[in-house]
Amino acid sequence: MHKVVLRDHRHIAPFNEEARDLRIQNKPLWLHQRDVLMHHTVNEVECASLASAPRTGEPTLVYRDNLFFDQAYIDDFLAQAKRLDRPGRAAFPADNTTFRTHALPLSISYTPAGDKHLADLWYFPRGVEPDAACEPIVVDFQTRELGFYRVPTYMASESGDMVYQVPRRGLIAIDAWVHIFIADQIYGLFGRGARFEDRLNRDLIYNLRVLGRALLERQQVLRCSELVQIGRNCVIHPSAVISGPTVIGDNVTIGAGAVIDNCTIGDGVNVSQGVELMLSTIGDGVFLPFRAATFLTTLMEHTIIAQNTCLQMCVIGRRTFIGAGNTFTDYNLLPIPLRALAGDGTLQPTGMPVLGGAVGHNCRIGSGLVIYPARTIESDVVLFASPERRVIDKHVRYEDSDHFKTAMADLHQRLYPRPGERVSESW
Repeated sequence: MHKVVLRDHRHIAPFNEEARDLRIQNKPLWLHQRDVLMHHTVNEVECASLASAPRTGEPTLVYRDNLFFDQAYIDDFLAQAKRLDRPGRAAFPADNTTFRTHALPLSISYTPAGDKHLADLWYFPRGVEPDAACEPIVVDFQTRELGFYRVPTYMASESGDMVYQVPRRGLIAIDAWVHIFIADQIYGLFGRGARFEDRLNRDLIYNLRVLGRALLERQQVLRCSELVQIGRNCVIHPSAVISGPTVIGDNVTIGAGAVIDNCTIGDGVNVSQGVELMLSTIGDGVFLPFRAATFLTTLMEHTIIAQNTCLQMCVIGRRTFIGAGNTFTDYNLLPIPLRALAGDGTLQPTGMPVLGGAVGHNCRIGSGLVIYPARTIESDVVLFASPERRVIDKHVRYEDSDHFKTAMADLHQRLYPRPGERVSESW
């Protein structure tokens, strides 16, 4: 099968980078797409639009490069499309609660079509036909409602139930930073946990294998090697508590008293003493000094989160430093709907009762700051804690960076400009 990738050059705030180059589940999105389609396609062509795609006369899969889809979704989509034997396009009905609740808000990538929304994912059995009437192909997300907070009712009654609509197979367009959070945590870690529970319930042999491994290793079931996959050359202190499903990469160091629960941890990560990582995706080369904590958070590669900093429901870009004692809040104290930057750059409701913030690439954040829910800090920003700015209650743009206030502003290089902006090189 041939593969045509439609390029999407829109940049995702606050990272100032195309979606295809951002890390989803600790891989660049383009690489994740290629890995998922490895067994289905034989070559790849990039095009600007469907009309400019080559006509080969052979079965062809076409998708826009800002789409995240998992293996189960694409397998089902292609199976349905091949049975259909005519042009088809991915579609989502109104009763798809995952799509309606998590994928549609803040997005600009879906096309309304009656009672459905269409995604930029097509299958053509006899080569690309730009003007063909495509049959909607609906893949069952197999949604399962899972809670993530147990809170007093006075919080839940004002903000809605503290639950996620977790898909066991899914697709989402990455149009905003919130969609990275959804793809990593809801589709990724929560979805992995839901699929694991399903397998335990239906597969007796697997159930016995997990139990046998736990008995052999004298571990609790969730801590046995069947559920905690550890890479090569890792150093893990005996007092660290690691619960699965968790995947740990190569050359990882985990210090005394660390607690890790249902995480994906990349290669070369250093987790120091007393660090707590819960339902988080930790990129390659990340350094977490003692007593740092993350919950439902994505850290892209080579980030440092200093001691006593707490990140909840956040997305942090690559090569960013966040100093000690920072707090990213995730709950509005007044019952005001949380709004975040959408794909068109406007502020729109997220539909979520709680949500943290996002920090771009190559940022330097000082110590002791408080960041309000759903706020963003643009790539290349430097923030000093000062009496004038200790609380971040608005989105911070590059022009607001504190390094401009110093006589050595040129020491901090801008690496991620906005589209159309030119950056003078410093030597």
